[in-house]
Amino acid sequence: MLLRTSSTNDHGMTMTPEAAAAASKNLPLPDGDEERVVGFGVMGLPFASGHYLAFRDFPETSFSPAYLSVWHRTPDGVWTFYATTPGPQSCSRYFSSATPVDPVVCGITSRWVTPWSLAVSIEGVLDWRVDIAATAATRLMSAIGSRLPAMASRNRKVLAAMSPVVGPLLGVGRIKLTGNLPNGQEFRIAPRRVWAVTDSSAVVHGEDLGPIGPHRVQGNLADFQLPQRGICVVAQGRFEAFDVARHRDGDRLDLSS
Repeated sequence: MLLRTSSTNDHGMTMTPEAAAAASKNLPLPDGDEERVVGFGVMGLPFASGHYLAFRDFPETSFSPAYLSVWHRTPDGVWTFYATTPGPQSCSRYFSSATPVDPVVCGITSRWVTPWSLAVSIEGVLDWRVDIAATAATRLMSAIGSRLPAMASRNRKVLAAMSPVVGPLLGVGRIKLTGNLPNGQEFRIAPRRVWAVTDSSAVVHGEDLGPIGPHRVQGNLADFQLPQRGICVVAQGRFEAFDVARHRDGDRLDLSS
């Protein structure tokens, strides 16, 4: 199913991320037999201090109730995945083997301070503000993504061909829209609308993470490349259905990889 999202509203103005995130809550899941999600997220945001944050708001998935998730990586490379649902029903379903830290189930709140500024918090853990803008590059990417036919959005060859273009276009380093995740599942991501993060402030466990900025070496979680500049998206994702014989469980740590 094609997600009908255009890059402008009825008045010809760029749709705000707040409006697009709200609209994503009414989007149906794409058709298919894979595990599927649809929603809004800060795909990734590097801080010059070496910290890394990401945020997911999935109002609809095929494998769990709606959930929010925050990802945090310390400068020494240790990830913690926070979510409002248990590990097997959140992002840890795909990423838990990338860290020795167990998935954390907790309350996460998000609110739009302005139509272009998002605040995300976890009591006692995180206070994070993200300022967002549309750029010429993100408008072009949104125009392409919003018009991508449903067949193309699930096609591995199409997504693989788009990947080398998307990263340089957005100035975020390497990007892979299809590949494999740390727990073994294949993924396919079809961005429908894109914005840039212009500024951010974050405090994690009382530590101010400082200014945003790219890392010396771009990070990754298996084939999932971590953007070197902050980007926000409305997107749909497809993931290989969980197979206990081939994939690592979201609650079970596997430190051999």
